[in-house]
Amino acid sequence: MLRSWLTDFRYTAQRLRARPSYALVSVLTLALGIGGIAAIFGIARPVMLDPLPYANAADVASFWMSGWWTEEEFLYLRGKFPGFQSVAAYRPGDVTLRNGDAPARLIPGLATSAEFFDVLGARPFLGRTFRKGDDAQGAEPVAVISYGLWREMGGSTSILGTQLALDGTPTTIVGVMPRDFWFPDPAVRVWHARALDPEGRNGSYTFIGRAAPGVDVRHMDAQLQRLTQIIGQRFQYEIGADKTLHPAVTPLRDALLGSMRPSLIATLIAMGLILLIACANVAALMLGQVEGRAAELAVRSALGASRGRLLQQLVAEAILVGVLAAAAGAGLAVLGFRLLAESLPIGAWAEHASFDWTLFVTAFGISLFAVLLVVLVPAWSLWRGDLRSALSGARTGGIQGRGGRLERALVIAEVTLAMLIASSAALLVRSVANLYAISPGIETHGIAVVDALSSPTLTAANRGRLVASVVDELRTLPGVRSVGAAMKIPLRGGGDSFGISIPGQPDAERTFTYFRIVTRDYFATLDIPLHAGRAFDSSDQPITTDDSSHFMSVVVNDAFVKKYFPHENPIGRVMGGGFSVPQRIVGVVGNVAEAGLTDERSPVRYYLASQAPWFSSPATFVIRTTDDGRAVAMLDDARRAVQRAAPSLAVQGTTTMSRVFDAAVGPARQVMTLLALLSGLALLLGAVGIYGVIAHFVARRRRDWAIRLALGLAGRRVMTHVVGQGTALVGSGVAIGAVAAVGLAHLLASFLFGVRAIDPLAFAAAGAALLLIGALAAFIPAYRAATVDPVTALREQ
Repeated sequence: MLRSWLTDFRYTAQRLRARPSYALVSVLTLALGIGGIAAIFGIARPVMLDPLPYANAADVASFWMSGWWTEEEFLYLRGKFPGFQSVAAYRPGDVTLRNGDAPARLIPGLATSAEFFDVLGARPFLGRTFRKGDDAQGAEPVAVISYGLWREMGGSTSILGTQLALDGTPTTIVGVMPRDFWFPDPAVRVWHARALDPEGRNGSYTFIGRAAPGVDVRHMDAQLQRLTQIIGQRFQYEIGADKTLHPAVTPLRDALLGSMRPSLIATLIAMGLILLIACANVAALMLGQVEGRAAELAVRSALGASRGRLLQQLVAEAILVGVLAAAAGAGLAVLGFRLLAESLPIGAWAEHASFDWTLFVTAFGISLFAVLLVVLVPAWSLWRGDLRSALSGARTGGIQGRGGRLERALVIAEVTLAMLIASSAALLVRSVANLYAISPGIETHGIAVVDALSSPTLTAANRGRLVASVVDELRTLPGVRSVGAAMKIPLRGGGDSFGISIPGQPDAERTFTYFRIVTRDYFATLDIPLHAGRAFDSSDQPITTDDSSHFMSVVVNDAFVKKYFPHENPIGRVMGGGFSVPQRIVGVVGNVAEAGLTDERSPVRYYLASQAPWFSSPATFVIRTTDDGRAVAMLDDARRAVQRAAPSLAVQGTTTMSRVFDAAVGPARQVMTLLALLSGLALLLGAVGIYGVIAHFVARRRRDWAIRLALGLAGRRVMTHVVGQGTALVGSGVAIGAVAAVGLAHLLASFLFGVRAIDPLAFAAAGAALLLIGALAAFIPAYRAATVDPVTALREQ
């Protein structure tokens, strides 16, 4: 048996060398599908399939209203969460690290309660994790660092017990986590115990809890109802922030994956369809080879070769093609891995996705599966064919034969699969176009953005002075028209809100609005239009919070006026909330997408940085220039300017408002780009398949065309007939693909905006593109058939 297989492999290698075009097309076609799906599998596996690096992962869930819980609520509920063995709180806690006179360095981190690692069941690589009391007021600040940060800092065990200046505060390093630990994503490198305040009402925390023994985190309705009763008796919630409504918990993996799951699944499916198209293409090519070898196979059969022996040769050919395709596919996976990771909307996972050798194993495994699929078609044709009649029919074959029917079926299958990808891409193109048509209420072109973080130990006054000095430094850069700063800029999510009180409106006290602290030129820099009153100017003098004889100036937006002053002029009205100083409305500006691009425009209050305490650690600087090109070129200069003016500020990142707007459009933009590229690949492979089948059809009927042309048939009628054959095949595939796309459209529902999952225009555009590609692919063999020389063709026969 071994000898016969070796003989067949040698014979197959000789056949492939003798037919380099067939071998090259087959290998590269399969390699494209294998490389793509191996790369996306390498990205998706650690996120979706690998076990989470926490012993208690199956029993841990994330609470509803993530990022809205307070320290006060956590400390009140500590030890009293129904159905939970333990619960931890955490919130974003990036810290600054500064050595000597060097600029401050940003370290991504989390601020957590002491239960954090115990809830997860995570054990340290070195040292310990947090203990009870580490998060108490007055406790020594402690932190646990990641394995990567530990290695970066020298990788010595002596780091335990030493102190680092995190946010300017000496913090003791008590532990190092294992290499494979991450939470909530690989970007986080330090976890520090937060000193919890029993009166802290900053709603920025997320709760995760480990279910008690015997409790399933997916079925906790009764326990959650009891929890809402407890918090409802203790806390009064404002409208829109009532945590007693709609309680739910999300299993940890689902919470961590978030919006990544739909994009990864959609990409996996698209790559799988590409692989199936590639398999259909190679199967059609191999079927054509079998049909072309009909006489040879018939002679072998007549000389005593069994069908099994002939099938073994086909299998050997498929395996050899598969091995070569696997090697080429693995190479393509290596080359495309980083590009694919950066093209997917997977956040920090894109930067930390790493190529490993399992991709090669995956590529070879997929290759084996693919070649088994490929060989089924020609094997079926060979097994069911009549070898004894092959000799007599070898010279009279046509498209109506068994092989012709199988080839047509393969082309229809290819077009069906291509239609699935192309229609999905068309849906996303329309959706993304609708998103870009939304006005965010600000200018997004020609504006550079610099995000900086200061130490939370700084007083609000010192932080405000740092911001002012940076603004002054940025104004000196060449090409700068204006500079503004804010604690948070539009299109980056909500948050930062507090209550409001308006004389004569008692119901207003149960509501809250967003608030933003901004510098004087903020509105002009972002081109936010002034609709009434005035913007901030030199008449708005600094005041102290205990100065009751002065008013704090506040600018509100149109949505604020519509909600609180629908039938009166708001200019000059006085209100309270958030600060102890009375607030007088001095101006009204247009609505801005402060939270998400598609969110309803919410009421917002803007305060002047010189009057309101800049108590938020992050600061974002916006720099208006002439155009996007100048804004991009200025980013490095802007970073250096921040470091010159305020070395204690750590620059988190630099970007442009155009890129911020792109990010606000959401994952649909990245998935659209990826699916558009895959659609192009699917159309290319489909064109190759159509061309191959029509070319084979023309070659088998070459004598027929010669006779018809010799008898006076016009060449254009031959061309029309052949192109019609290809178009009919494509049309059948488009129709079947459209029906299948309707069934799969729900997978893209989370990415769509302003377009239905079943959109006739998108489907029509995808179908038209496929029909055009099919007609073009069929034109070349059609032209060849229409221009055949009858004398030459008949002499060859």
